[in-house]
Amino acid sequence: MIQRFLLFLILGLSQFIYAQSNDLARFFEDDAVLAKKVDSIYGLLTEAEIVGQMMMPAVGRHGQSKEAIVKFIETNKIGGVLLLNGEKHEFQRFVHELDSIGVQSNVLPFLYSADAEPSLIRYKIKNTSNVANANELKSSEEVKKTAMVISNDLKDIGINYNFAPVIDQGNENSAITNRSFGYNKDSIWVWSNAFIKTSQGMGIIATAKHFPGHGLVVGDTHKKLVFIDGILKEVENYKPVIDQGVLSIMVGHIAVKNNPKYGTFGMPATCSRKIVNDLLKVELGFRGLVVTDAMNMGGVRDIENAAIKAVEAGCDILLMPVNLEQVVEDIQTKMKQDQVFKERVEDAVKKIIRVKICLGLI
Repeated sequence: MIQRFLLFLILGLSQFIYAQSNDLARFFEDDAVLAKKVDSIYGLLTEAEIVGQMMMPAVGRHGQSKEAIVKFIETNKIGGVLLLNGEKHEFQRFVHELDSIGVQSNVLPFLYSADAEPSLIRYKIKNTSNVANANELKSSEEVKKTAMVISNDLKDIGINYNFAPVIDQGNENSAITNRSFGYNKDSIWVWSNAFIKTSQGMGIIATAKHFPGHGLVVGDTHKKLVFIDGILKEVENYKPVIDQGVLSIMVGHIAVKNNPKYGTFGMPATCSRKIVNDLLKVELGFRGLVVTDAMNMGGVRDIENAAIKAVEAGCDILLMPVNLEQVVEDIQTKMKQDQVFKERVEDAVKKIIRVKICLGLI
């Protein structure tokens, strides 16, 4: 009871102090005060709540029922919600209702996410502002204006986490098509940074996707596991956006073969420590949030213990996990058995808490 009271007190005071503060740039700063606040909040969470912070199920026509999400909230098992295929005012209502339930259940505020890419937002969230497809944009200024329009719509709803921009190369892959900025690598990273800087300046986490690159592969990860054969040609698109401070990167369910250094041995990148930890985090120096693509997609859903493998690989947020309650239980069990794994979970959740503070949520 005392822990619950202290958590309420911290959340209440933090909300008062940070109500007008939304400074995502703080996330990467060496800030002892911020680190201490993260540690203090983390220390008050139960093990189930810690693991729950990594879970991001979906609500909407292609997600779970609102009743299922409410159950997850009330049992302290989620840290965020993907708003997937619905109408703007419907999602506004969802956010308001779920926030109220979260307060009643004494849980940390939620990350609300969406696939609000220029080419998808009109389909994912009906009655939002009209914007051009990503492959129709012609300049950084057009990209900035588009990101501003999208971010304003997201803020109206209460969404604080955008799974955009797509920085895959080209528009011939069946899963990417008009979602990419095109083939020119210079345009891709320049326009991606324009989208990211505008979004994050408006208090919306931006996400570069789909690492290590979905544009030049054959096949659709929604349906099956696809392969990069040989050189990772699209990885170089990520270094400029990492250097400029993108807060989130989504890893795709893409395997790598015929590559001695980065081969994934038939595993999707989401479950490969070589790709997530060694390449993305160590070699490219990414210190932000690593989110999986949806864990119910064909490229990963048949992998045994996929959620555990994704966390071990270095992923921080599990998007649309299959059988969420079982995943939470499995991760808790693994934490008790494996100290290294427990530290990996702690690192992930402290990043999630940190970004919630920087968003002004707590």
